[in-house]
Amino acid sequence: MDRIVVIVGPTASGKTALSVALAKKLRGEVISADSMQIYRGMDVGTAKVTTGEMDGIRHHMIDVADPAEAFSAARFVEMADPILRDILSRRKTAVIAGGTGLYVDALIQGRAFAPCPATGKREALEAEADRLGMEHMLDRLRQVDPDSADRLHLSDRKRILRALEVYEETGRTITAHNLETQKVPSRYDPVWLGLSFADRAALYRRIDRRVDRMLEQGLLEEIRSLLDRGVPRTATALQAIGYKEFLPVLEGKRTPEEAAEEVKRGSRRYAKRQLTWFRRNEKIHWILQGDPPDPEAVAAEALRQIPFFDGET
Repeated sequence: MDRIVVIVGPTASGKTALSVALAKKLRGEVISADSMQIYRGMDVGTAKVTTGEMDGIRHHMIDVADPAEAFSAARFVEMADPILRDILSRRKTAVIAGGTGLYVDALIQGRAFAPCPATGKREALEAEADRLGMEHMLDRLRQVDPDSADRLHLSDRKRILRALEVYEETGRTITAHNLETQKVPSRYDPVWLGLSFADRAALYRRIDRRVDRMLEQGLLEEIRSLLDRGVPRTATALQAIGYKEFLPVLEGKRTPEEAAEEVKRGSRRYAKRQLTWFRRNEKIHWILQGDPPDPEAVAAEALRQIPFFDGET
């Protein structure tokens, strides 16, 4: 087993606090696996860990990208894997914490991604989607890769076009590529920990409170600042839950209260999807918290699951 602890779970479940607590006990460093905390200037809406919350623990993969640029799981692995190997080479513990299941799994598996050469096909697909609509593109995908088409929602423009791009570039479906890479043994063998709540309602209450705090901490001002810096409204970063809902507020088309309620609903749905993703992994030891949670008890339970913890601080 590698000196790696992976902490996963839904949004607002307490992963940040647990990751710092474990890193302090295990001489560790934290690698964030959050697809939105990679962006600079997006602090409030992503509940990004603060310097105070880090408590002296070194954190990686935070503020590594500009909000105007696209980011991917492939790029995450390209950047995070050398960091992970460096931490292990220094005989320290890597604590990987985040709710983006694709990023976590790709890093641990050492997953190879379908090629993405700059041949112009992606741009042509984007133009076709703009001209003919996503129903047309999804129908196109269904003709060559029905498994992907059935799995993807019409609103998931990015993945629909990516699946078509992979087929046009390689002649193979992205479904076939993914099945092939899943057969390869994982590169790393970590301790897997899952964090959630025994009562789903407790999680939802935490989500609601988090959204309210974000508004109090200046979320609207943060979004306005991103737009003033030239980040396009269509940028992937601004399509995240907690950002896209407030864009109409800045245009005077809805109230902050209406947007906040939509964020809360969207965050609850996202939490459900996260739990569905992670529960497929039978290696995860789940720690179900009470309401209110007991951070010390959670950390103690987590440490009991870590074979290389020697009991020393």
